[in-house]
Amino acid sequence: MCLICKCYDETETLCNCLQTDYHFEYTECDSSGSRWRVAVPNPSVECSGLPDPVKGKECTFSCASGEYLEMKNQVCSKCAEGTYSLGSGIKFDEWDELPAGFSNVATFMDTAVGSSENKADSCNNSSWTPRGNYIESNRDDCTVSLIYAVHLKKSGSVFFEYQYIDNNIFFEFFIQNDQCKEMESTADKWVKLTDNGEWGSHSVTLKSGSNILYWRTTGILMGSKVVKPVLVKNITIEGVAYTSECFPCKPGTFSDKPGSSGCQECPRNTYSEKGAKECIKCKEEIYYAEEGSSTCIERPPCTSKDFFQIHTPCDKEGKTQIMYKWIEPKICREDLPDALTLPPSGERKDCPPCNPGFYSNASSSCTPCPQGTFSDGTQECKACPAGTEPALGFEYKWWNILPSNMKTSCFNVGNSKCDGMNGWEVAGDHIQSGAGGSDNDYLILNLHIPGFKPPTSVTGATGSELGRITFIFETICSADCVLYFMADINRKNTNVVESWERSKEKQSYTHIISKNASFTFTWAFQRINEGQDSRQFINDMAKIYSITVTNAVDGVSSSCRACALGSEQSGSSCVPCPPGHYIEKETSLCKECPANTFLSIHQVYGMEACVPCGPGSKSNKDHSACFSDCTVSYFRDNQSLNYDFSNLSQVGSLMSGPSFTSRGTKFFHFFNISLCGNEGKKMAICTDNITDVTLKDMVAESEDFSNFVGAFVCQSTIIPSDSKGFRTALALQSNSLADRFLGATVETTLENISIKTDLFPPSPSKVPDVHFFYKSSTVTTSCENGRATVVTMRCNPNKPDQGELSVPSSCPAGTCDGCTFYFMWESAEACPLCTEQDYHEIEGACKKGFQETLYVWNEPKHCIKGVPLPEKRTSTCETVDFWLKVGAGVGAFTAVLLIALTCYFWKKNQKLEYKYSKLVMTANSKECELPAADSCAIMEGEDNEEEIVYSNKQSLLGKLKSLATKEKDDHFESVQLKSSRSQNI
Repeated sequence: MCLICKCYDETETLCNCLQTDYHFEYTECDSSGSRWRVAVPNPSVECSGLPDPVKGKECTFSCASGEYLEMKNQVCSKCAEGTYSLGSGIKFDEWDELPAGFSNVATFMDTAVGSSENKADSCNNSSWTPRGNYIESNRDDCTVSLIYAVHLKKSGSVFFEYQYIDNNIFFEFFIQNDQCKEMESTADKWVKLTDNGEWGSHSVTLKSGSNILYWRTTGILMGSKVVKPVLVKNITIEGVAYTSECFPCKPGTFSDKPGSSGCQECPRNTYSEKGAKECIKCKEEIYYAEEGSSTCIERPPCTSKDFFQIHTPCDKEGKTQIMYKWIEPKICREDLPDALTLPPSGERKDCPPCNPGFYSNASSSCTPCPQGTFSDGTQECKACPAGTEPALGFEYKWWNILPSNMKTSCFNVGNSKCDGMNGWEVAGDHIQSGAGGSDNDYLILNLHIPGFKPPTSVTGATGSELGRITFIFETICSADCVLYFMADINRKNTNVVESWERSKEKQSYTHIISKNASFTFTWAFQRINEGQDSRQFINDMAKIYSITVTNAVDGVSSSCRACALGSEQSGSSCVPCPPGHYIEKETSLCKECPANTFLSIHQVYGMEACVPCGPGSKSNKDHSACFSDCTVSYFRDNQSLNYDFSNLSQVGSLMSGPSFTSRGTKFFHFFNISLCGNEGKKMAICTDNITDVTLKDMVAESEDFSNFVGAFVCQSTIIPSDSKGFRTALALQSNSLADRFLGATVETTLENISIKTDLFPPSPSKVPDVHFFYKSSTVTTSCENGRATVVTMRCNPNKPDQGELSVPSSCPAGTCDGCTFYFMWESAEACPLCTEQDYHEIEGACKKGFQETLYVWNEPKHCIKGVPLPEKRTSTCETVDFWLKVGAGVGAFTAVLLIALTCYFWKKNQKLEYKYSKLVMTANSKECELPAADSCAIMEGEDNEEEIVYSNKQSLLGKLKSLATKEKDDHFESVQLKSSRSQNI
């Protein structure tokens, strides 16, 4: 009500302002560092007579924690009970709703594909969601920014706690100040991943002036699996010059003293409202409340979900008792209708035997066998005989008590309501997940192994496997439960090795250990992940039946194995075999493996322990691994083909794609391939760059850096810079596809890996392709035998130098089943080495007594290097005149011979014609007379040819005569001039 009013006109009357009608604020600091205190009317209030401005406190002034600046007198005063203050800071720890000053902006910034307007509309429902004690990011692939603007009078900082466990979502925190500049260090921008179920913290320095804070997340959905959101809580901003009021304690907390810098949680079974000075007790017979509760909850009737059974330690009689206990804290009532009571405890049963490597010493517990002894768990420990050594490790298959190197706990993301509870419970032949405080609790089981050591007989070996952990498990779930298996190396980082969702049948899983370090293996079971503090799925559980760890340095022994003895020792002590040596079964002595074989880490006894290297590979000096020297030989069609891939030994890279998520986000598959490595060392490197770690740091800490992968073939997923608004390309999901080289051959099958010949088009040349085979030791639920990789080397003279890498067009990710990856590497360097059969000679014409012989490659040329092309060869030749003379002489001789033969046969022919003509004349003159005597007068100079008989068969000279003379048309045959018939006549 106004005390004094003044009329300005007929329609407006203003009264003097009361103290409740306005508040005080400071003006901006001037160049001298001073400011003024002015009165500002409250919103929707109109009044006059405001106090005059007065000089304010200096700009660097601030109050201490638990105090606020009382603006009327400009002095620091203590906060009242039920409130708190940080002095020069503000804190946001209550997230029942979005606090004042915070805003959500959801966008879809991938403009590469489709309509960005439609995509932006699809993100209207994406936002950061308050969950009470924390705020949760979106679960889709939209980009959502949580924004808060603050003006600082002096430099300060921002601090917040977060949980970020899924690298399928990008989480970045950055600042824009009044100079429109982002943070100077990008290392502050990308927030690092946290261990599963643990909270991390992030702190960044703020400059004076206006600062806009951004918490931005972007999900990458590359399958049907939903990303796990980012959680943020306890945002604290330091650097505010003053706070003019104290903050009330949030519900479930209280402050009972003036000048408090924070509030305390209410104990169990008590509650408080906002701004409470103390907590109010619940009527415990009817109601209950968890720690930090704002209300009391009515207790429900007890059911089977509210109690569990345990086994007591074995007594001296070898008996154990089954005990039933209420799940703590007990929230149910037994006196209500239909409520269950606790079953009677004390039933005695026989204790299970001790686990292998332990023995019962007539007490209630099992004791590990002393060093150098062994036991199967049912008998006393015995010393290993001479020539043997204990096989160290752990095998837990009986669960009466929790082993000493294991522990269990319960963890809740949003609060600590299940702290102090047992996460897992022993149950005789298995260990199972416990009840927890609510369905969204993480039930934790840890196993610590300080290190691994292979058998002493192969101490010098440097194989990739130092040990392994194998466990048999099953999950029984009616909701969306998840069982995680994680590994922590040297207590520096915890990585999720594998996870299983919903119900899974009883199965075995094995993880290979390739580094000698301290390991903590963790099993974490969560029934649901919805942030609800309820117990609806208490019967959902995970069971582990056995856990086996080999080669543990602090392990026990359940058996002994043969050990190589030194020649100078005859006792029971064993000496390690040198690197690459196996144990001969007959003599137990060390013998070196043959050339081009490697020593198996699983078997060191007998010649069979030396495994032959694959084709195209050879063993290193200590026979610990096989490697390729980038040369391959192949014999075909009586021809030896030799390949030299040395120029392709550098790491080759391939980016396939693009591919798109369900919302159209573009991504690529990026592969690095180290064809031959460096004498077995894997040279291909893939890494996640969202934490902005330099390559130098990665190499230096490659053994411990979780996002660093070294292999023969590795893969990363690349988000391009034009997608999702990122300024630089981002790499994530790096994994090894091949860490062991199997061999290189022209054949299409090697070690149960068969190449699909229809994935790539056939080679246009007749040169056979060479296939490099690799294997990965990583075993997943979908790839029980591990991943395999085949790199096909194809000769292509049209692609010089490094050539071109490609993946099958039908499988753009390089694999069609997720387990076997195929690559084609085309290059002129993949052609075989040239031989003498790859070129031919060409003889030139004789010029001036000399002849040139040239050598040219066969076309098309499909070879490289090897035998060089011979130089041009020049030789002398004979002149043309000499050969002409020889030809003329031979021709003249042939002509004389033919003329002589012609004359000879012509003369013979004349004689026969004369004889014939005389016979005809005689026959005509004495037509009726008998023929005269069979003799003819012999002319002078003729021989007596009366007895000659001319045959129809011609001699050689006769044939020549017939060729040299012309026969008449009335040809006649030779006749006998003297016959028996003429004599008779």
